[in-house]
Amino acid sequence: MTLESMMACCLSEEAKESKRINAEIDKQLRRDKRDSRRELKLLLLGTGESGKSTFIKQMRIIHGAGYSDEDKRGFIRLVYQNVFTSMQAMIRATETLKIPYKYEQNRSNAMLVKEVDIEKITGFDKPYISAIKCLWSDPGILEAYDRRREYQLSDSTKYYLSDIDRVTAEGYVPTQQDVLRVRVPTTGIIEYPFDLENVIFSYLTDLDRVADCNYLPTQQDVLRVRIPTTGIIEYPFDLQSIIFRMVDVGGQRSERRKWIHCFENVTSIMFLVALSEYDQVLVESDNENRMEESKALFRTIITYPWFQNSSVILFLNKKDLLEEKISYSHLVDYFPEFDGPQRDAQAAREFILKICQRHHPTAQPQRVQPGVRAHH
Repeated sequence: MTLESMMACCLSEEAKESKRINAEIDKQLRRDKRDSRRELKLLLLGTGESGKSTFIKQMRIIHGAGYSDEDKRGFIRLVYQNVFTSMQAMIRATETLKIPYKYEQNRSNAMLVKEVDIEKITGFDKPYISAIKCLWSDPGILEAYDRRREYQLSDSTKYYLSDIDRVTAEGYVPTQQDVLRVRVPTTGIIEYPFDLENVIFSYLTDLDRVADCNYLPTQQDVLRVRIPTTGIIEYPFDLQSIIFRMVDVGGQRSERRKWIHCFENVTSIMFLVALSEYDQVLVESDNENRMEESKALFRTIITYPWFQNSSVILFLNKKDLLEEKISYSHLVDYFPEFDGPQRDAQAAREFILKICQRHHPTAQPQRVQPGVRAHH
């Protein structure tokens, strides 16, 4: 073989390899372009306590693998903390609102519960079970609970305290509802995959169950645990070969500065409004109405330039809590412009929808499911 033929052969091999590499690059570019088209980014927004993190947990349960027994065991301590946090909040409220206890022994029970360091809770000893059960049956604590709109109290309080025997019992495993109710500080970015192609679609009253030494939270217990989001949590999941990347961010004012880097390339915004917050005040300011804050934030979000090409889904959440409180807490007392009938949950929902629509006049509401409205 001559030198010329050898060089031609080498060049031929190099050309083939170069052609192969170019083909691979083109193939990868096409794949990346296709993947970018099939990935939808959903930004989950709303004020604090609007139910964003609970919604994510529901997605995990409905469209993902749910929570294993090992996962649930990780919620036991959180359930205990939620029970103590709720009772301590009501004890402080009796002092602030000057509500007396009916039973004298509950003064000492209150002192016992108040002294507990929430961060150091690892178990649920019997003296505390007895103290919390006695307090929960005292008319003074019940009055403080009824006046919960005047201070900050988790909406899972009644759920836990009314089921205290179950959650403190031996062998307790949190249920899905228990998991949804939990509140726990979350920091950083957490990613959870949901495969939707294989869809498998209050603690204090059960104190004896959760205080048992062999207690294991049920799925319902885990669902009920409350966890304030203080970071950004991202969950990708597949639905019929389309990747949905759902991003949950902290709702308190101090957390909103962290949202900015999530705003790029957003397909849709899901904005959650808690229907039950019309008579509540902010965690950050006890003289500002939560619903007014939601309205202001919604107006701000839909006017951001990043979202002009994004669809907006308005999710009216906590319908059950609205139906419960509308019978005794009148919407007109907080929104004088409301001219509908009192104690009418449907009229209240429609009013709240309309005040949100004012900031998005071109929106066309489409009912997705009870309590949910979509705007495009």
